[in-house]
Amino acid sequence: MPRPDREGDHRARNHPPPRTGSSETEILRGFLDYLRTSIAAKVDGAPEPQVRTAAVPSGTNLLGLLNHLTFVERSIFLGDNVTDWQATFRAAPTDSVADVVARYREVVACANDVLDGCTDLGAPVPRPHPGRRAPSIRWALTHMIEETGRHAGHADILRELIDGTTGR
Repeated sequence: MPRPDREGDHRARNHPPPRTGSSETEILRGFLDYLRTSIAAKVDGAPEPQVRTAAVPSGTNLLGLLNHLTFVERSIFLGDNVTDWQATFRAAPTDSVADVVARYREVVACANDVLDGCTDLGAPVPRPHPGRRAPSIRWALTHMIEETGRHAGHADILRELIDGTTGR
């Protein structure tokens, strides 16, 4: 495995947190988009088969983290029902890194389309299936910042273990 202090230095320049405006909505969405971009970049270009190989006893792997976040975004912002959360931590064997990254970015774009139509942070997230309880926009954004940030931290460590790549 390449070491950051040797030939093939994989360190990346860290990008500071966003400066996104003054409203609560701009700040929350800015931080969420910052984290979304960070984790997608962490997975994008990671080598096979290491990207789907567990590097810790829990079985967590880099590609599985992004696959999981795709399902979380779909559940929170698009109203999808997920029946087996544990299964979301595994990408299909036929899915390439590019497939999973593209699917994540596509879901993020759809989620942002939903959020673009929401002006009241206290209102519930719009649901395509009426009757299903929905969290407030504020709760959904805060939860996604927490969820994405936690898994982005895991991804930082896993990517560094794979090929020495660091930074955001």
